[in-house]
Formats: sequence, structure tokens, C-alpha cells
Amino acid sequence: MVTDRATPHEPRDLTEPRDLTPLEERLRALAGSVPDPELPVITLDELGVLRDLRVTGPGRVEVDLTPTYTGCPAVEAMSADIERVLHGEGVPDVEVRTVLSPAWTTDAISAEGKRKLAEFGVAPPRPSGPDGPIPVQLAIRCPHCGSTDTTLLSRFSSTACKALRRCDACREPFDHFKELL
Repeated sequence: MVTDRATPHEPRDLTEPRDLTPLEERLRALAGSVPDPELPVITLDELGVLRDLRVTGPGRVEVDLTPTYTGCPAVEAMSADIERVLHGEGVPDVEVRTVLSPAWTTDAISAEGKRKLAEFGVAPPRPSGPDGPIPVQLAIRCPHCGSTDTTLLSRFSSTACKALRRCDACREPFDHFKELL
């Protein structure tokens, strides 16, 4: 049975890091290692959607998950996968809560996550600048050949958070993970 110091859940600022107990750190690493159901090359931690994990009592864990957008159909699969992993680690009572504020942005994707997206053939989102979102006129780099000579084919691709583009240099189509800032 999983036990640790119980911490009552209080609303808190999710943008501020919180000290985790060793057990919470271990369980968060396990939950964070769950692959994204739509892009299994990247984990929920690398995607930046796993916001918090708290041990709230003996054998009881609460997980805060922020979807990439409010209508994301993958959030149910993410929640079920987190529950399965934590049940497998001996946590009998797991509650995964969807937290919409603060909203997820593509800046939450880790550098490793962006590297994996590009390696997988998905152009990663560009970072926002110090003064907000990046101008729309910047080119999207092809993940296959590196050219910035690309054309938007469709604002939506295999998922609503990606756009379909084609490289005009190598002629290969590719997904671009759209910037959500």
C-alpha cells in the first residue's frame, strides 16, 4: 500500500512549483512517463500536460492534468493511462482531475519533447518571444530536410492541435504542432 504524509488539497497557483515528497516525486515520474495517446513518441511530462500530483492520504493520489485544448478527446485516454500506471504501482485510489486554468500552451512542451516531435516528423511549435506570440509570417521548418520553404495545406491535420504542411523543397507532407499561446 502506498503511504506518505497526507496533504489536504487547496487551490494553488499551478505556475509555481511545489515541493514534492519522495513518494510524490516517484509517482509523478511514473505518471509523467505515460505516452501521449495521439503522439506516443512524447510523454505527458514532455508534453507539459501533467500539472501536479498529490498524495492526499494512505493509498490516495490526486493528479491534475491540463489538456492541450478544452475539447481534446485524448484527455480521457490520458486519465485512464495514468490511473492504470498508478494502480499498477499499488495506489488503489487515483483521481485524475482536468484543470483548465492556467491554460496549456505549446511553451509547456519540453526541449526534449520538441526534439522528439521533430525526430518523429512533426514540426515542433516555435517558442513565443518575450513580448508574446511569435509573428505569423515566420516560416515553419520541415522536419525531414530542414527547409523553411513550406506551404500550409490545411489548418487541421490528424488532430486539431496540428496543421498539415508540405515542404516545397523535398515535397514531403508533415504535421506542424500549432503554437497555442
